[in-house]
Amino acid sequence: MLPPSPGRRAVVIAGCRTPFAKAGTVLQDASAADLARHCTRELLYRTELPGDQVDELIYGQVVPSPLLPNVAREVSLLPQLPKTVPAYTLNRACASGAQAICNAADQIMAGHADVILAGGVETLSDVPILHTRKFSQILVAANRARSFGERLGVLAQTRPRDLVPVSPAIAEPSTGESMGQSAEKMAKENGITREAQDALAVMSHQRAAAATMDGRLAMEIAPWFGGRGMDQIVEGDNLIRSDTSLDALAKLKPVFDRRYGSVTAGNASPLTDGAATTLLMSEEKAHALGYRPLTAIRSYAVAAVDPGWQLLMGPAYAVPIALKRAGLSWNDLGLVEIHEAFASQVLSNVQAWGSAEWSRRLGLPSVVGEVDWSRTNVMGGSIAIGHPFAATGARLVTSLSNEMARRDVQFGLISICAQGGMGFAMVLERVG
Repeated sequence: MLPPSPGRRAVVIAGCRTPFAKAGTVLQDASAADLARHCTRELLYRTELPGDQVDELIYGQVVPSPLLPNVAREVSLLPQLPKTVPAYTLNRACASGAQAICNAADQIMAGHADVILAGGVETLSDVPILHTRKFSQILVAANRARSFGERLGVLAQTRPRDLVPVSPAIAEPSTGESMGQSAEKMAKENGITREAQDALAVMSHQRAAAATMDGRLAMEIAPWFGGRGMDQIVEGDNLIRSDTSLDALAKLKPVFDRRYGSVTAGNASPLTDGAATTLLMSEEKAHALGYRPLTAIRSYAVAAVDPGWQLLMGPAYAVPIALKRAGLSWNDLGLVEIHEAFASQVLSNVQAWGSAEWSRRLGLPSVVGEVDWSRTNVMGGSIAIGHPFAATGARLVTSLSNEMARRDVQFGLISICAQGGMGFAMVLERVG
């Protein structure tokens, strides 16, 4: 392993993911380990990487199963990898996959590793259903009982209300406000219209459909074989609607404010199952093994805002920090990928980056930059493709790296909003 040096770079070699599927559909019977192992195995096969070259595996997961708390270790136990490959799972909400990649880059740039597999997985068809606190306490006490009679006595304390299951909510623990409610509030406070949100959603579907048809998205996907006979082949994302239109979306009713709202199921990302894995190396190791890197990680940044304010405005703060660390301006960017949790969230951050008022709030001498949609989300986004929370960041890194190589673009940016009021940004640089 090479010693750390100022010039040591972490590069993206390739990425692979499962199809992204609406929760409760074609991937509902797969576990998180199944999905993560599937795309990781395929990535190793496609790159012809010997397993003994892998130094570490890092994965993200936001809603883990209590039965599988460290999904990364289960992935690292693939037959293609030595059992000695260490692995861990992290959670930075919707930026988890991207954070796993940045953690890998940090290890590589520090000289601690040469080859790392990083990504994320989410199975929102398999959200853990919990007992009430009271019923859990009763079960623990019953388990400790010394006799059958004592156990029955403890269980007799159970009341019908104690048996009501508790499902994890996609809401802020600190405020109790759901992400959708936050997106609705942002639309109102920032003047984001329903028409603008629906237009962004239509663009997302149309571009994702085009990128599927011409093979750009399809090449990143490892087809899934499901069903009892393993004869149900899923080759692509099942959420993309090539025939959607402004008229069709206009008919949908608001979800979070039924009277005055503008956020609908059509202009928000759906609950999704899926996994994505990215292969990173030191630049020296890549050349030694005969790989041609796609991009290098030039910088990244994480910021946070008060969750009780505008929950999903973190990228407005993170992006200028990442650009400053990269020594770049917005005009240097050839491609941009903005995670589409909600259309109102995307448009609120876009508005902030182009606002003189926001630049003053951020302490910047000028606006961050005006978004050029001809260079932004060119293959669609999470509204159309889907959003398996922890997998999205790895999908974005893979898609952006591939598109930068196709267009020979020098610099690209990724922006992700995340639960807890966090924002994440990453700058990629074309290699070669």
